Amino acid sequence: MTEVAEAEAESGRAALGSALRYLRQKAGLSLGQLAEKTRYDKSYLSRLEAGKRLSKPAVMEDLDRFYDTGGLLVELWKVARWGVFKDKYKEFMRLELTACIIHLFSPGIPGLLQTEDVARALLSGAQETASEAESVEEQVIARLGRQQLIHRSPAPTIRIIMDESGLRRPVGDPKVWEAQLEHLIEIAELPMVTLQVLPFSAGAHHLMDGALTLLWQEDGSAVAYTEGNRCGELLEDSADVTRARLSYDRARDRSLPPPESIAFVRGVLKEFRGS
Repeated sequence: MTEVAEAEAESGRAALGSALRYLRQKAGLSLGQLAEKTRYDKSYLSRLEAGKRLSKPAVMEDLDRFYDTGGLLVELWKVARWGVFKDKYKEFMRLELTACIIHLFSPGIPGLLQTEDVARALLSGAQETASEAESVEEQVIARLGRQQLIHRSPAPTIRIIMDESGLRRPVGDPKVWEAQLEHLIEIAELPMVTLQVLPFSAGAHHLMDGALTLLWQEDGSAVAYTEGNRCGELLEDSADVTRARLSYDRARDRSLPPPESIAFVRGVLKEFRGS
C-alpha cells in the first residue's frame, strides 16, 4: 500500500471506531457491559473501537439495531472497508459497485461466488504470524462485502464463465467444498445471474492466463479488469476493452449453455458426494 492508501485505511477504521466508542459511552456502558449485552467478546469490541479491526457487516447490523442508529454503522463500515483493498483494486471496486452489467471469466470460483470458508482458504496462503492471519480475516470480510452487490436493488445483470478446472479442484475439507458447490448452484439460479461452464473439451482458449471482468455503467461506458498471478490491470482505453470483450465472447461461444452448465455443476457435486 502507498502512504495515502494506508492513511485512508486508518482514517476509515478510525472513524468507525470513534462512532462505536461514542455510542457506547452515550449509552453509559463499559466495554464489559456491552460485551454482556451483545455477546461479542470484550477484547474484540475494544479492537473495533480502536480502529484495529474491521468486523463482518453482520456485526455492524447487530450494533446498529442495538444502538438504534438506523444503519449508520453499516454505512461507516462500507467506507472503512475500502481501506482493506490495495490501491490497484480501488478504482475497479468503485466501478464494480455501480456497474449495471458485469461479465466475468474465472479459472476458479470467482470471489463474488465464494463461501466464507473457501474465501478464507484461498486468501490464507502461507500466513505465519498473528498479524498476517488478522490481515487475512480483513480480506475475507472485504470479499464477502463485495458480494452484497448481487443482492442490491436494482441488481446488476451478471454473466459468469467458469473454467471446468475450478470445479474439479476442491478447496478446503469435503464439507467446505460441498457447501461451495451448493452455493454456486443457488446463486446461478438467481434471475439476474447467468452461469456458464467452459469445459475441458473446449480446448485451449484466449483467457487461460487469468481472470477477466468487464463492467458497463448506466451511461454505456465500459472498462475491463484483468488479473493473474497476484497482479491486476484496469483497462479503460476503448480499443483494449473491445479486445477483452472479443476474447470473452469467444470463450462464451465455446461454453456450455446456462441450463447445461447448472446441470454440469450438479453432476460435479453428485460425483464429489459419491467419492
